[in-house]
Amino acid sequence: MNRKNFLSLLSIGAMESAWATSQTRQTAASQSGEIRRDSAPSSILLIPPYLRPGDTIGITCPAGNITPKEIQPAIQQIESWGFHIKVGDTVGKKDFTFGGTDAERLADFQQMLDDPAVNAILCARGGYGAVHIVDGLNFSSLLQHPKWIIGFSDITVLLCHIHTNLHIASIHSKMCNSFPDDWSKAEPVQVASILSLRQALSGDKKMQYTTPPYDLNRAGSAEGQLIGGNLKTIESLAGTISDIDTAGKILFVEDTGEYLYSIDRMFWHLQRTGKLDRLAGLIIGGFKVKPDDPGDDFGRTVYDIVTDRVKPYSYPVCFNFPVGHQPENYAFKYGIPHTLTVHPDQVTLAEI
Repeated sequence: MNRKNFLSLLSIGAMESAWATSQTRQTAASQSGEIRRDSAPSSILLIPPYLRPGDTIGITCPAGNITPKEIQPAIQQIESWGFHIKVGDTVGKKDFTFGGTDAERLADFQQMLDDPAVNAILCARGGYGAVHIVDGLNFSSLLQHPKWIIGFSDITVLLCHIHTNLHIASIHSKMCNSFPDDWSKAEPVQVASILSLRQALSGDKKMQYTTPPYDLNRAGSAEGQLIGGNLKTIESLAGTISDIDTAGKILFVEDTGEYLYSIDRMFWHLQRTGKLDRLAGLIIGGFKVKPDDPGDDFGRTVYDIVTDRVKPYSYPVCFNFPVGHQPENYAFKYGIPHTLTVHPDQVTLAEI
C-alpha cells in the first residue's frame, strides 16, 4: 500500500475566511495525496495515509477518564497488529468524570495532533467532555499532515467538527474500553468489530457490511458521504461551528440511555432543522432505551418514531445496523463516500 504524502498548507488559522481555507485545501490536494470531491463542488475530502506495520497510534482521553490497566487489552491487541502505541498524559488522570482537567485534555490531544511520529489518534473512551476542548484545538497540523482520528459516542463531537471544518476523513469505531480482557473468550461479533478497525486503518480493502433485512426497512439505493454518530451529541452541535450538513449524504445515528420521548424529540429536531429532508439515505444503528417511568409510558417504539419522521421522504432507510453502544459496533470511515442498498432480502453498506 503506497503511503500518501501531504504537503504543508501555509497560513491556516481559525479566523481565516471560508474562501481562503477552501483555496488552500485545493492547492494542497492538487500537489499530492488522495483526494475526493464531496457534495460541495469547491471542497476537497482529504483521506489520511493508511497505516502499515511500524506506524504509531496515540491513545488519549479527550472526554472521560480511564486507567492505564483498562487500556492494556487494547494495547496488546493493537501491538499484535504490528503498530506501536504512544500513551498520552491523560491516561490515568481523573478530574471527576473527566480524563484530567480541560486544560490537560486539550494539551494532550493537541500534542498528539502536532506529533509527526503519531500516525493515528485513538480516543481511549467516550463519556463526556470533548465539547469542552474542541474550540481550543489548533487543527493546522492536521490539515498539513492528516491522520486518522478514531472514536465514537462523545467523540462524535470531534468527528463532526473535523468533517465540517476540515473535510478530513476519520473513523467511527470502538475505543480502548471496548476491547475484551480475554480475546479468546470474546463474542465473535465483538472480535469482528475490533478487526474491522484494523481493516479501516490498513486500507487493504474497502469496507463493506451486509446485514439481515427488517420489515420496516424502506427499500432503495443511495450514494453519498457517510456521516453521523451519537444522536444526542449531533443534536447538541446544532447551530455551532461543529454542526453537520446532511444534504446528499448517508446519515447513521445511534444512542444509549435515552428515554423514548427524548429519542422522539431528537428525531423531531432532525426534521425541523432540515437534516432529514435532503438525505441520500438513513441508517438506524443500536438504540439502548431507558425504561419509561412507571405510569408515564410513551407508548411508541424507536421504529415507530423513525418511521413517522421519514414518511415525507423517499430515500432508503434501514434499522438495526451493527453500529453503536453494543458488541457489534463496526468501524465506519467517516466522510468517505459509500453506497447504501436496502433490499427486501438484505442491506449492504459499501465504501466506494
